[in-house]
Amino acid sequence: MTSDVLTTPSALVSAARDLIDGRVTSTSDAWPRAAALLARQALEEAVRALWVGPNESARRSSATHQLLCARVVLGDELAAEAFQAWAALSQACHVHAYELSPVAAELRGWIDVVERLVEAR
Repeated sequence: MTSDVLTTPSALVSAARDLIDGRVTSTSDAWPRAAALLARQALEEAVRALWVGPNESARRSSATHQLLCARVVLGDELAAEAFQAWAALSQACHVHAYELSPVAAELRGWIDVVERLVEAR
């Protein structure tokens, strides 16, 4: 795992990729959910960072509301992809009976969206 403190969206994304790529081996079978949690946190932090200046009050809204309003800043396509990735990552963070964890390819796709969002801010 990277030596960065996990406080920036970029560091969180890097840590999620480390889990998916097997560079962290102490998580046994929990790595998919751990990677999803890190990626979702990175996405939420990147979206929260959009709301500065006159839009500061939006930071107090839920992640859902911030993502719905993000099209004003990000454009329709990236905002829609970010919302879909957030919903999928949120679902992947929770253990549900008889439901499989996400596979590495799914996680990589969602993390690619998160990285584009981080770069867009």
